[in-house]
Amino acid sequence: MRASVSKLAAQAVEFMNAAVEAKLVPAKMAEELVGASQKTQVEIEAQRERVAKLKAKLAGSDHVLAKRLAAVADYLVKKSVWIFGGDGWAYDIGYGGLDHVLASGENVNVLILDTEVYSNTGGQMSKSTPRAATAQFAAGGKKMPKKDIGMIFSTYGNVYVAKVSLGANPGQVAKAFAEAEAYDGPSLIIAYAHCINHGINMTLGLEQQKKAVKCGHWPLYRYNPVLEAEGKNPLHIDSKAPEMPFEEYALGENRYRALKLMNPTMADSLMAQSQKDVEKAWKFLENRAKSLEP
Repeated sequence: MRASVSKLAAQAVEFMNAAVEAKLVPAKMAEELVGASQKTQVEIEAQRERVAKLKAKLAGSDHVLAKRLAAVADYLVKKSVWIFGGDGWAYDIGYGGLDHVLASGENVNVLILDTEVYSNTGGQMSKSTPRAATAQFAAGGKKMPKKDIGMIFSTYGNVYVAKVSLGANPGQVAKAFAEAEAYDGPSLIIAYAHCINHGINMTLGLEQQKKAVKCGHWPLYRYNPVLEAEGKNPLHIDSKAPEMPFEEYALGENRYRALKLMNPTMADSLMAQSQKDVEKAWKFLENRAKSLEP
């Protein structure tokens, strides 16, 4: 999709230059259309108006070049390309493809709706499933910690990465989407998505999201390569240090409670390790932010 959009946009510019030479389009109009900044929604709307004027002008001509340019003129307006998927796809079965797309450097946006389990196929464990949580193929509690996909892709240095939670901080979510859209390159947003497989009252999902952030299981941050180019720290942590035990958040969900009922000893052991996972991940995030300070 991104390749097609970019190719059609390049073709529109090519036809535009030819149209100027053929005296079908004024040079000033062409210059404004081709060189317009389109970083904000206001600028994009202004470009749409310019394209509308161009198409109106071309409509009065029977020249074949006018018809060709009119057919692709809309691609002179910045197109937003988004890929949506769950954690099973992003962390597991489609990880190689996701890595290929983000490593391409193309202006593509990706949103991961992270339920921490293969929700659509019955609730199987994924690499996003946290330690101690139960799921299909992890009935005795997952033994390994959750894969930190955000930090992995931030190491490329040219990928915008944000970890967000609508229930915990809707303002931060809005900022992340605006920054990802404005960033001229690959972007990745990882959004906490509560799920029926968590074993919660779904009407209280946003409250559980708050607890996930408060205990440090789901830290909020934005990594913006643009800031590094400006001599600023590209990694901004948007949540506070963990303020409550991981267990207090986890035992509000059946996926953790089930193991506590079936095998209390194993549950306690994994829960203790999960608390260490949270503390280790938070320390890593803080140290990463410090290491990036200019």
